[in-house]
Amino acid sequence: MTALAMLEPVMKSKKVAIVQSNYIPWKGYFDLIQKVDEFILLDSVQYTRRDWRNRNRIKSREGVIWLTIPVKVTGKYFQSIRETEVSDPSWAEQHWVKLKLAYGKAPYFPTYSARLEALYDKASTFQLLSEVNFLFLTELCKILEISTKITIDSHYQSSGAKTERLVSLCQGAGATEYLSGPAAQDYLLPNLFNDVGIQLSWMDYAGYPEYSQLYPPFDHSVSILDLLFQTGPEAKRYFQRGPGS
Repeated sequence: MTALAMLEPVMKSKKVAIVQSNYIPWKGYFDLIQKVDEFILLDSVQYTRRDWRNRNRIKSREGVIWLTIPVKVTGKYFQSIRETEVSDPSWAEQHWVKLKLAYGKAPYFPTYSARLEALYDKASTFQLLSEVNFLFLTELCKILEISTKITIDSHYQSSGAKTERLVSLCQGAGATEYLSGPAAQDYLLPNLFNDVGIQLSWMDYAGYPEYSQLYPPFDHSVSILDLLFQTGPEAKRYFQRGPGS
């Protein structure tokens, strides 16, 4: 190795994912978080109704039910996720009651109930949906022992739309690789990542093992809370699929 080569800085690899914030999302969302070095919440984009931003699904004796945070949408057709306000603070108490009814007999509900109840109490004081989502994501990552750095897109300067915005956010975060959800293959432009030396890779959500749920049949696409209350400290094992997953 030449003296010049020894003086050249070695670029450290950094994998980044960029996703809109969701309310108590499913295990795949946390699988994506744990696979990257930094997870950026893209909450400057337009809020979409009847989506995962303010609601998610849990299992109950009556079947799968929705937990929905009521938000102000009347006349706010172009508001961003970050601007979206909660319309009724009583949502948190109502959600916690439904969770107790659905999972009170789950093996690990007693292990996490006090911590989750305190989390809902705190969330009830927040006026913005983004703040609620950020609170749950960061606290659930602590419970799951996921140490990935979670930031919001406003921490970085970004420009352009769709792919251009993602590329600029990756550059701001110092990313060498961008890990995208598979649905984005329909609209992402890979060449824009290649042009700036950022590797583009795709997340695979297939092959998660099943676990015991209180109310069969088994359903993968429910909130992470279902997995946590059922499997406790083993939860991460159920969104891992072997070496290299």
